Amino acid sequence: MKFAIKAVAASVILASAGGAFAQKGETVKIAWLDPLSGLMAAVGTNQLKSFQFISEEFNKKNAAGVKFEIIGIDNKLSPQETTSALRSAMDQGARYVVQGNGSGPALAIMDALEKHNARNPGKEVLFLNYAAVDPDLTNSKCSYWHFRLDADTSMKMEALTTYMKDLPEVKKVYLINQNYSHGHQVSKFAKEMMQRKRPDVQFVGDDLHPLAQVRDFSPYIAKIKQSGADSVITGNWGSDLALLIKAANDAGLNNVNFYTYYGSVTGSPTAMGSAAAGRVYMVAYAHINLPGEINKIVVDYKKKFNDDMYTGAVYHAFTMLSEGFVKAKSTDPVKVAAVFEGMKFKSFNGEVEMRKTDHQLQQGLFISKWEKAGGKFPIDSENTGYTFVPVKYYEPYVASTPTSCQMKRP
Repeated sequence: MKFAIKAVAASVILASAGGAFAQKGETVKIAWLDPLSGLMAAVGTNQLKSFQFISEEFNKKNAAGVKFEIIGIDNKLSPQETTSALRSAMDQGARYVVQGNGSGPALAIMDALEKHNARNPGKEVLFLNYAAVDPDLTNSKCSYWHFRLDADTSMKMEALTTYMKDLPEVKKVYLINQNYSHGHQVSKFAKEMMQRKRPDVQFVGDDLHPLAQVRDFSPYIAKIKQSGADSVITGNWGSDLALLIKAANDAGLNNVNFYTYYGSVTGSPTAMGSAAAGRVYMVAYAHINLPGEINKIVVDYKKKFNDDMYTGAVYHAFTMLSEGFVKAKSTDPVKVAAVFEGMKFKSFNGEVEMRKTDHQLQQGLFISKWEKAGGKFPIDSENTGYTFVPVKYYEPYVASTPTSCQMKRP
């Protein structure tokens, strides 16, 4: 009898010890759904390589002892194509999906997963959003199965306008943005927040243009010149920012500062070059010269691909997944989603927190300025000899914005 009790006790101890490492040796498939064709293909290609490269780094050592496998699928920057890509990913056994380019595709994933997860208990899929920043995704349209790793449009504008309000040279602002939800939100929050902090600032233009279709921005630059603006705020990214800045340089628009969200993204650094030094600012949760483990990843990535690793949220994703698997003692998305809520973890920009109420990561933000690389900031962007140098850091509470999310938990 005593032997039987001891045997049962031993088996319980072994089971609980095994539970702590239940996921060890598992392969976790992550589906990446973003553009690999069209004008934004260069951005998507860079980010897919970033996911593949950092997954290899985490495969060497992660707290959960799992292996990550990335499945890359071209969604052509289309919500409809994204839904098809998601079905293909699930057919291939992916229970985690990542996406970032465009809030329309992000919403398509969220809608599809709400239905899929309700109808298929035991086969739930979790969505990590690394760059789609429309605030509605964690407000009116929030979903339990969606977790955002980037700072949303309103958070970035809160930090950017807090910085700009103290610049006496900012008097006349021109807004130019892509004609979809993110661009509309940049325009809306810029006007609201700047007018609250600096009511004397005038908005002298507010243009919206088609996403990833404009090849010549010179007509827009002519309008900016004519308006007498001293500052431009733009949420443009990819080719839409690169071509905008190229047109500004070509037109000799040297007396206007650009305040951007995505100045470091593929193509923009080359378009800026030396001509834009001291005139382009960026608000972001990262910059390319961050210290610590991320620095080695950035340097090694550049050596391997002769390209920049600028999407730091990829590192957030693998850190959060690894620690989430350990806390959940499982890779099951249902158990992992539960531990993600309210989870705090150390990342390259300090301690971050996945806010429970809306699944929006709370994190510090940098304002950085396009300057010559060197000294403390030796890593340049796209081999230009220039880089974004941080001029201000805001703690998470400064840029944090309220949420209207009414989370429906399963």
